[in-house]
Amino acid sequence: MKAVISLLSVLLISACSTSLSVPDVDEAPQIMQRSSTYTDLLSLPAPKGRILVSVYDFRDQTGQYKSSPASSFSTAVPQGGTALLTTALLESNWFIPLEREGLQNLLTERKIIRAAQGKGETVNNHNNGLPSLNSANIMIEGGVVAYDWNIKTGGAGAKYLGISAAGEYRADQVTVNLRAVDVRSGRILSSVTISKTIYSHQLSMGAFRYIDYQELLEAELGYSNNEPVNIALMSAIDASIIHLIVDGVARGLWQPRDFDDLTKNKIYQKYSSQVREIL
Repeated sequence: MKAVISLLSVLLISACSTSLSVPDVDEAPQIMQRSSTYTDLLSLPAPKGRILVSVYDFRDQTGQYKSSPASSFSTAVPQGGTALLTTALLESNWFIPLEREGLQNLLTERKIIRAAQGKGETVNNHNNGLPSLNSANIMIEGGVVAYDWNIKTGGAGAKYLGISAAGEYRADQVTVNLRAVDVRSGRILSSVTISKTIYSHQLSMGAFRYIDYQELLEAELGYSNNEPVNIALMSAIDASIIHLIVDGVARGLWQPRDFDDLTKNKIYQKYSSQVREIL
């Protein structure tokens, strides 16, 4: 009996260890991972012309902090939403984002150049004339408007003769809103709200049994996978921009280079055919 239980425990640990991947501590940095929505963003039809847009702020409006046992001072949502949105707008090839978050720094640098030129000094890395800054046609407003914990939870487990196995999963949800505002009139041209589900799951196995007098066998093994919030947030922003482009084309706000591409492009057809779910 002792040999049988020991063999089962060894098989249990070896089976789990083969599926357990522990990353190297010296793993090199890499470009931020993106979801499949990023591929959809890059696969949209080409625009007739790129639009100058400005993003002043894309704030976390949820007020959510990480759940216990994390620190109550750590927010649940990354605070770099403006940088993520600016990157997605630039990579969409439909918009040209203008620097507005660091506008004061930009103006300070321009003052330094003008001060040097005003004294008759030559600025080696600039021409004598300093052109004015570009103005935006559209201003992008919005933010992270909701973060919901544990919208779905579940699990399953079993125990037999001191050997156990269990699995659990949890789903959170982050929601973002984007608004395209006409700079001339202040009119909201389009508004899109997108939700992205964040999945986490955990698997655990263990053995606990007395195999002989004063001889206790105890073994544990676990694995958990949590989808990074920044990747989920970036995915929601990518999807928001896609829907903003699709909605703008439908409203005649902007145009593709070739209207025939709209009927041929599967990504455009996929997002234009999506409907709002009613709970």
